Amino acid sequence: MQNNERIVSFICSLNQEDHALVSRIEREAREQEIPIVRTETKELLKVLERIQKPKRILEVGTAVGFSAVYMCQFLPENGKIVTIENYPPRIQKAKENFHLAGVEDKITLLEGDAAELLPQLQDSFDMIFMDAAKGQYLRFLPEVLRLLAPGGLLISDNVLQDGDVLESHYAVTKRDRTIHSRMRQYLYELKHHPMLETSILPIGDGVAVSIRREREA
Repeated sequence: MQNNERIVSFICSLNQEDHALVSRIEREAREQEIPIVRTETKELLKVLERIQKPKRILEVGTAVGFSAVYMCQFLPENGKIVTIENYPPRIQKAKENFHLAGVEDKITLLEGDAAELLPQLQDSFDMIFMDAAKGQYLRFLPEVLRLLAPGGLLISDNVLQDGDVLESHYAVTKRDRTIHSRMRQYLYELKHHPMLETSILPIGDGVAVSIRREREA
């Protein structure tokens, strides 16, 4: 990312300490190079959740459950999280982390491909956190918008792709060009969709924060 590392380090040094178990899950995930939200993105999630006070959160991309456990801390009374993951080893680890954190009654883990599971969901959500395969964001968007309640927040992580999204299509390595193209399309869609108002923030690896309008523009 383009953020000045000294500034990011200084800001992160001001953070309050997390609950010991949350810190342990985060530390183990980073040591094992499992992709989880960056520290500054995590702090943004907390603030947005405090503002939105969502009773129902949908997370697309559980990994080992770190974000879900973290967000559970700030749920209002009777709040629930539904999270989707398709990689069996991470599913098992997420279940273990949910058990250790004592949040199994608040989190529902759906196992499988989000492209197949999202159309099956019928409830609306006050907040949706998109943190799955980046090349699939655009594919998931129609179903995500169907599930997002009016006035609800859509938070999309890793949208700047370590700065690659800024580059020309031909400046990106051939293997990454499909993701590069799809992410650019996704960001354009977020900024121009009549149902959304979106701000793209250079936080972490880039976060798009979108609110669903009460009525289409």
